Amino acid sequence: MIPQIKKILYATDLTKNSAYAAYFAADLARKHDAKIVIFHCIAPIQPAFYYEYYEEMGVPDEDGILRPLREREKAELVAEIRERLQQFSRKLESEMGSPCVGLVSDIIIVVGYPVEEILNAADTNACDVIVLGTHGKGWLKQTFLGSVASSVLERSRKPVFIIPLPSEKRSAGSGTP
Repeated sequence: MIPQIKKILYATDLTKNSAYAAYFAADLARKHDAKIVIFHCIAPIQPAFYYEYYEEMGVPDEDGILRPLREREKAELVAEIRERLQQFSRKLESEMGSPCVGLVSDIIIVVGYPVEEILNAADTNACDVIVLGTHGKGWLKQTFLGSVASSVLERSRKPVFIIPLPSEKRSAGSGTP
């Protein structure tokens, strides 16, 4: 027996490829009367770049460590991304002509390594399937597809829908959330 789909993890990297995959996640949710968990992972900043960037701004702590600013910047970035994803959900609803915002049960934004965080989020939130887009950038396709989408596909114990951006969308305007 095929398990029911009641919760979908839609993983986005905020590109038009992942925006296109949102349509599939919304359609799947409507057809199965399921909820969508929108997930975005912010890759960790490399320490050398981090210190160089903030030292140029001249804002280290008394002990030379930049932790409080980093947390504040992270919180601001998360708030900005959350608002952008909420706006995209409303846009998706207007384009699809049916309620979509109500399908979203949660928006999760974390800092970490995308493959591990996607798999953890799917398990932690009891998601039945994972939906994500691919980059599909010519000869680089296998390299970048392999880095996140393929790794999620290989390591997941749940069904994974990998949605490529159709060729006619590649030259169209950005559907970026």
